[in-house]
Amino acid sequence: MVSISAGLLEVEGNRIRYELRMPLYEVEALEDPAATLARNFHLSADGAPVQGSGFTCREDPGQGWLVCTADYTAPAPPKTLTVACTYYAVTIPNHVHVLRARRGDVEVQRVFDFAAREEEIRFVPPTGWELFAEQAAGGAKRVLGGLAPLLFLIALILAARTRREMWILAGAFAGGQAVAALGLPATGWSPPPRFVEAAAALTIGYLAAEILLLPHAGRRDAVVGVLGLFHGLALGLFVESTAFSSWRVLGGALAADFGLIALLGTAWWRAPASLRSRPVVATLAAAMLAFGIGWFAWRLR
Repeated sequence: MVSISAGLLEVEGNRIRYELRMPLYEVEALEDPAATLARNFHLSADGAPVQGSGFTCREDPGQGWLVCTADYTAPAPPKTLTVACTYYAVTIPNHVHVLRARRGDVEVQRVFDFAAREEEIRFVPPTGWELFAEQAAGGAKRVLGGLAPLLFLIALILAARTRREMWILAGAFAGGQAVAALGLPATGWSPPPRFVEAAAALTIGYLAAEILLLPHAGRRDAVVGVLGLFHGLALGLFVESTAFSSWRVLGGALAADFGLIALLGTAWWRAPASLRSRPVVATLAAAMLAFGIGWFAWRLR
């Protein structure tokens, strides 16, 4: 769920320098990280491939980063750069690479993941609408492309005993996310990504346990609101890594949350009553409890 690397492209004339910062735990399984990462990052200048040299990496254990650098030379100062990045293919499927590209006083930013593998960079300051669309889409993709948010929303729907309660829980979850996502930058705290992912997995297990063991418990909205804080931390980390607007990212994420709840919730409440019976709900909750606890334990290893 939380796997983010950062890159910087600096363009001076026809020379291009790339610096990558990848969390060390993401490359533990790679036999030759430098060669593997180099094969999954490609540049083209004005439509022509640019060959790089010296893709070298070193570990920075104190900060927990693998730091890699590479130099490229284009035939002429590029007007347009095309970047192809598939780091998700060699780390985890929902890995996000945040790339800043700078030429002179102009800096633009692109986000790469399994759904955005190639992006074009023109060194023209983006318009306000382009910024809003890019950043809101980034927030939405954190929900739509993540397993933990999807499973938690399914658990939220199962936890609701009526349609009205489902929307009350959705509002509480949104409130918890907002508090954490908007508040994290102000605290100066940067929680370890592994902790955030493990905590998000545990929220699935906790809500599933409440469904299974406390089917008639009250104030479930308060529980969901607190659990939403941990999912908001993931959004906050994404904001810190991208320097995006917290409000835009949060807006995109909440739009995706409510859209998924509307879609999945409608299907659930329109299903035959036999499929929504207590034994079926208990079986689904037990499976989600086992999955959440297992994922939590694996990420804390």
